[in-house]
Parts: sequence; C-alpha cells; structure tokens
Amino acid sequence: MHSIKSRKRVRLSFTYLLLGVVSLSIFYPLAWTIGASFNRGNSLVSTTLIPNNPTLDHYRALTKAGGTFYYFQWFLNSLKISLFTMILSVVLVSLTAYAFSRFRFVGRKNGLTLFLLLQMIPQFSALIALFVMAQMLNLVNSHFLLILIYVGGQIPMNTYLMKGYLDSIPRSLDESALIDGASNTRIFLQILMPLAKPMLAVVAMNGFTGPLGDFALSSVILRDPKAYTLPIGLYNLISDKMGASYTTFAAGAILISIPVALVFILLQKNFVTGLTEGGTKG
Repeated sequence: MHSIKSRKRVRLSFTYLLLGVVSLSIFYPLAWTIGASFNRGNSLVSTTLIPNNPTLDHYRALTKAGGTFYYFQWFLNSLKISLFTMILSVVLVSLTAYAFSRFRFVGRKNGLTLFLLLQMIPQFSALIALFVMAQMLNLVNSHFLLILIYVGGQIPMNTYLMKGYLDSIPRSLDESALIDGASNTRIFLQILMPLAKPMLAVVAMNGFTGPLGDFALSSVILRDPKAYTLPIGLYNLISDKMGASYTTFAAGAILISIPVALVFILLQKNFVTGLTEGGTKG
C-alpha cells in the first residue's frame, strides 16, 4: 500500500512539474512582450521583464504614426479579413460536411481522400502560383482574393472535423423529421446545426485566428502599405536594421491579441466541448 501511494505521489509530482514547464514556456515570452511594450526606448537590449519606468509612449506612437505607417488601417484590414473568413468558413464547411455525412454520391470517397491529401501540401509551396494568379486576375492588393484563399484552405481539414461530429448525431433524427414532412434544408438548419454548435465554434475559431496570424500568404498578395494586414505591417517595424522598433512592435502585438482573446472568451464553452467531442466521436 505504501509503495502504491509513493508511485501516485511521483506521478502526480511529475504531472505538476510538466504542467509548470509548459506553463512557463507559454507565459514567459508573453510576459516579456507585455513588459517590452511598456519599456522606454526601441531596443530589446535595455528592456526588463518588469519596466523600471513604464511608459505608454509606444501605444501612443501606434495612434500618432503617419507616413507609411497605418496601424489602425492594418488593424481594421486584419479584422475584416478574419471576420469574413470565419463567416464563410462556417457556412461552406457546414454545407460540405453535411453533404459528406448524410448523402451518398459519386466521388464521395475520392473527395474525402482528396481533402486528406490537400492537408499534406504546405501552403508556402503554392505562393508563386497564387501570386501569378493574382496578377492574371488583376487582384494584387485585393482582400477579397485573400479571403477566398483563406476560406479554401480552411475547408478540407475543418470538413473532416465537422463530418466526424455530424456522423455522431443519430440518423434517426433525420428520418423522424422526414416522416413529419421536413425538407433536407430544414433538417440541416433546425436540427443538425443547433446540435453541432460546439464544432461550429471550433471552425469559427480556426477561421478567425488563421488569417489574423498569417504572414506568408498575405505578404505575397498585399503590396500596398494601406492594404497590409497587421503581421506584414508590424514586421516592417523590425525589418529595418537602422530603424527597428521592437518595443513598438511588442505594443502592436499586444493590441492585436485583444480580438483573439475576446473571440475565444465568447466561444470558450462550445470551443472546448467541440475539441473534446470531435476528437472522440470523429
């Protein structure tokens, strides 16, 4: 009995140690970013985790900057692209997953296989093709094209997640509704979608946070400073070796994290449920 208790204590201690290390690796860089945003000067060399003389100058600089620096324009661009990507992803993924889950049609199995294969191709491998396409369509600096690219990238993996969740919902619900005279559209909107709210929250979160943190795709399509998203604009703050401002970059990074935190708080309950149930039922 004593040896069993000792092993439990060892496992519990190891678990807490592992959680502590993971938490430290997550929160320590975040704490440094917050501290850097309140430190004076532009260099990270003189910054400290807890600023000696904290200042809001870097946050003020984001609002007062002019010339080729359009922080709030980049902020709005990022939010617009992320919101439209989220909405379109939820709509299209829901329809696609419903079709694959509830209907049998020619090419269904091959379509699912194709979605799986598409996930194995890294996005950066298509950057040249996307830029050529943007030039051919005269859509360089187009947020509309960027939204379509993001939505297309969201569909394959999220369709797999959503389909797995819909497969766990008994078909007897569909059959009962059909007997009562409900159409497939009504079954989809009034029965399946309310039951699939947790997975819809996962798809929505993926659709919102993906574009908000993307740099590679957006930097290929967007070339006009006024059309930049925040990752591109903030990168320019530290890309100039002579005029790099790491502390202002840190302030900008903290501000852009606020929308992500708000969306996560709004979707938190359904988001966590969708991840757990989608992983076990899919």
